[in-house]
Amino acid sequence: MSWIRRKLWLLAVAVVPTASTGCNPLTMGWLTPVPVPPWVTERMEAKYGHKNDGRTPIMPPIRDNYPPPICEDAPSDLEVLRAMPRIPRGVPYAYETFRDDIVIVKNRLVDKIDPPRQFPLVGPAQLHHCHWECIIYYTETVQSDYPFPVKIKKARVQVIYIDKDHLHLYVGPNPETQRQITQDLTKY
Repeated sequence: MSWIRRKLWLLAVAVVPTASTGCNPLTMGWLTPVPVPPWVTERMEAKYGHKNDGRTPIMPPIRDNYPPPICEDAPSDLEVLRAMPRIPRGVPYAYETFRDDIVIVKNRLVDKIDPPRQFPLVGPAQLHHCHWECIIYYTETVQSDYPFPVKIKKARVQVIYIDKDHLHLYVGPNPETQRQITQDLTKY
């Protein structure tokens, strides 16, 4: 019985390497690599990576006898670039588009605080409007290497408006209550 097992083992050792070589893509079974285009990861990152972009933050109350808060937090360059229209997806070496030499200028348009009102799921709060105009200067390069090499560069300007509105809790005109709530929320 052991000689049969030995012969089968030698046969398996001789057959398996020869059957798994060559250009057969199914030889790796579940480990067969699947080509994934690069835009798949970009789309997944855009969908799942920045979930707080559209959410409105809730800030501590605006305290009496203190200067009103101003919109100092301009949108980050990453937020501005994500808000830009996407580059058209091209065919590698046949038609590709690139953006180079990007310069972003940010201007605050609106900095206004509304009177207190009731907001669902928040309670009484004041809406602080912060509107930004972002001007993006860049060089758009359209390139093709097939059937003959062509490269076209154009200076472009894109204007994007971003709202960074947020809420300030409203706890009433009592300065002691305002101080206590601010301390509870900010630990400061």
